[in-house]
Amino acid sequence: MSREQRQNKILEVIALKDIETQQELLEALQDAGYNVTQATISRDIKELGLIKEAGGKGGRPRYVKPLYPKLMKLKNIFHQSVTHIDYVNNLIVIKTISGGANAASALVDEISIPDIVGTIAGDDTFLVICRDDKRVPEIIEQFRSLMD
Repeated sequence: MSREQRQNKILEVIALKDIETQQELLEALQDAGYNVTQATISRDIKELGLIKEAGGKGGRPRYVKPLYPKLMKLKNIFHQSVTHIDYVNNLIVIKTISGGANAASALVDEISIPDIVGTIAGDDTFLVICRDDKRVPEIIEQFRSLMD
């Protein structure tokens, strides 16, 4: 059994069954013939980028693979580093903690929002250049929702 096979099995298991804990996942894999340890499960969860999301039986948390892993990274970065958002015409100025602008702007570029032409980053500020100013308020709201 390779790491890739095991991780594919994990994705299959969580897609078919609500798995709430690492122990439940360990037992499901063992039932499927995979001899693994809890430490291996923990590493696999991290490598696969699995998150817990409410929605299982009775709204209980369960492991899921995020549909947009880059968006999840962006949300984490925005939540941890963005301090202020403002705009002028088609330009959005985003302030971050010192050293946070480059990573945040790179992820904005990676998620490819069609109305965003690109970004320019400094140390604690980055500029988002939009095609026009019509959708800027909507884009800012998307960014602000990432900060929550």
